[in-house]
Formats: sequence, structure tokens, C-alpha cells
Amino acid sequence: MQICYNPIGIIHSKFTDIKTTPIQSIFSTAEGSLEIFPEYAAGLKDLEGFSHLILLYHFHSAGEMILVQRPFADLKSERGIFAIRHFCRPNPIGLSIVDPLEIQDNILHVRGMDVLDGTPLLDIKPYIFQFDNRINVRSGWADNCDFNGVVDAGATPHGLKGT
Repeated sequence: MQICYNPIGIIHSKFTDIKTTPIQSIFSTAEGSLEIFPEYAAGLKDLEGFSHLILLYHFHSAGEMILVQRPFADLKSERGIFAIRHFCRPNPIGLSIVDPLEIQDNILHVRGMDVLDGTPLLDIKPYIFQFDNRINVRSGWADNCDFNGVVDAGATPHGLKGT
């Protein structure tokens, strides 16, 4: 079976190198923008009331799939690709939760950018607390990692090599 998606827009950010791009949006204060293609711009209607948005995108610079590797947040251990959020996946689909700032025509400005400039945007979904929040959450191996104080430059593949 072949599944094909068409981008709805392009993500613009200050990040041009995978090594210096934050590994997760929660660790980033960087701002960026989503350029929504004109034929999809009407879909931005009513986003103003949301504090968070979920972005789905194509890791266009991911490289070859690697099923077992060391996650950036725990370089001591190898993990299966489905237990980590690394970009070298069988289907290179990325997910970020960002804060919307402003909509100007077909441009959506956001904070919490952790995506390379020029990344194809596949979809935007609203973060809805009643649907997306969970209690009694377990995060597997990540429960043993200390993420306190990790922000921006420290939360990049390059910055975490020393941890």
C-alpha cells in the first residue's frame, strides 16, 4: 500500500542545522512561522482561542532509517526507534506542540520552534485539554532522565552530547 500526503505549507525557523535545532518544542523559546499555502489558508479560521497547536510535518532532512539508536536525551543507551522521537524513522513524520502567537493572512507565527527551516508542514491540530491531557502517565526510560533547566541551546543534539 502506498500512502501519499501533500504539504499544506512550509515551516520557517532560524534553524538550518540538525545539530543545533532543539530536540523538543518544550525546550525551545524560539519563534518561527508557518506559511500556509493559499488553498488551505481558510483552515486557519478560529485558531485564535487555542494556547497550543500540534504540528505534524515531514522530516525532509532525516537521512536513513535506523531502528535502534541512542536518543539525544540518553546517549548512554540504545533504544528502539518507536521508544524515542528521533527523526531517522521508517516514516519520517515529526510532531511538535507550539504556542500560536499571531495569524497574518496565511502566516501563523508560533513560539516553541524545534523544526528545521523549510520543513514541509503536513497538518495542524488544536491541542484540546479535554482530549489530549492524560493522568497517571508513564514515560518509560525517559522517566529516569533529568530535563530540569534544559532550554534552547542545551537541548540540541550538539548541546546534549556532554550529558
